[in-house]
Amino acid sequence: MSDLVERDRRVVWHPYASPDAGPESSPLFPVESAEGVRIRLEDGRELIDGMSSWWSAIHGYRHPRIEAALKEQIERMPHLMFGGLTHEPAVSLCERLVEIAPPGLERVFLSDSGSVAVEVAIKMALQVWQARNQPARQRLLTLRGGYHGDTFGAMAVCDPVTGMHSLFEGSLPKHLFAPRPECRFDEACDDAEIAPFADLLFAHRDEIAAVILEPIVQGAGGMWFYSPEYLRRVRTLCDEADVLLIADEIATGFGRSGPLFACEHAQISPDILCVGKALTGGTMTLAATLATGGVCQAISEGDPGVFMHGPTFMGNPLACAAAGASLDLLEETDWATSVASIGAQLETELDLCRRLPAVADVRVLGAIGVIELHEPVDMGVVQPAFVDRGVWIRPFGRLVYTMPPYITEPDDVSRICSVMHDVVSTL
Repeated sequence: MSDLVERDRRVVWHPYASPDAGPESSPLFPVESAEGVRIRLEDGRELIDGMSSWWSAIHGYRHPRIEAALKEQIERMPHLMFGGLTHEPAVSLCERLVEIAPPGLERVFLSDSGSVAVEVAIKMALQVWQARNQPARQRLLTLRGGYHGDTFGAMAVCDPVTGMHSLFEGSLPKHLFAPRPECRFDEACDDAEIAPFADLLFAHRDEIAAVILEPIVQGAGGMWFYSPEYLRRVRTLCDEADVLLIADEIATGFGRSGPLFACEHAQISPDILCVGKALTGGTMTLAATLATGGVCQAISEGDPGVFMHGPTFMGNPLACAAAGASLDLLEETDWATSVASIGAQLETELDLCRRLPAVADVRVLGAIGVIELHEPVDMGVVQPAFVDRGVWIRPFGRLVYTMPPYITEPDDVSRICSVMHDVVSTL
């Protein structure tokens, strides 16, 4: 065991891990550096990154454009409180987000993580109905199979089972859950499919502040891709019921599912939009919540007339500079073709996994490839198996999945797919 791992195990607590986790259940791999799509371990081994550091490093690691923006900004100011002060990196970023986001979103509230962006969206929705003298609207309607983050407001709208938060059930607000859409991405959505959602929405419309969902791609709650028609019908039903729609695009924003935002698959705009993860190209932590003029006006005209939230590191100049450089790269490169090419390759090469006994389903959308198993994986066995084969894949539950950086070359995508097949074939 390396000295770094020994020190880590004495003082560090990793995500979704026991503080006393041992190498048998939770192996650790010390990293020396990362560049492009390669992670270099302390022992000299190189791993092809198949995870984009949990969806975020879409341009790979250490992109010179983003690093240059950080160096330039740090010479001016690394941080500045955002209460009563402003600065160019934040204003420029918000202008650009409004410009590229789905139509109608006019104002940007910056925060420092995806979970907080969801908390902000929920609080915005609640304040809207307080301002409109409908304080009974305190509940949210969401979908089974969803995942929105690990803070308390976000946990409350995660799937009660796959959301991993049943331990806190007694402390969470009780929201409404419609069945997961079973219509796949390339299928139609008939009346029977949308009926359970519609029934819940109209039965509880006087107590619902907003619908919150992940458009098209349900992420950590199940890696499920559903029909754009379902999302279009949700938007229509929200309008009919006079209920706000919150789109959580923290995982899908900035091209991961094909278009820049997953909402574009259905050609809809939400009332509130959450983005994060890839916003800075995975370089620094930053998130944003965008709202329509109607949401902003309601909060402004209500009591107390201000939005009640203010993160200490809101609008951090370094993070905003990194985000600006990442958006520059999206504007200047043909990322959409890269995503489509990666997706086509994943579709072809992961198809071989369908024949494996352990596999229940294989699905691909954009630069996302998912192998769903019949049984949960043993991380103590599976994680080292991927590392030994030179690929970084981080499965969870019954899902072995990849979302490589957009700059990943075809040979590396092939390597990712073949290693996924090899490891799953041993299960």
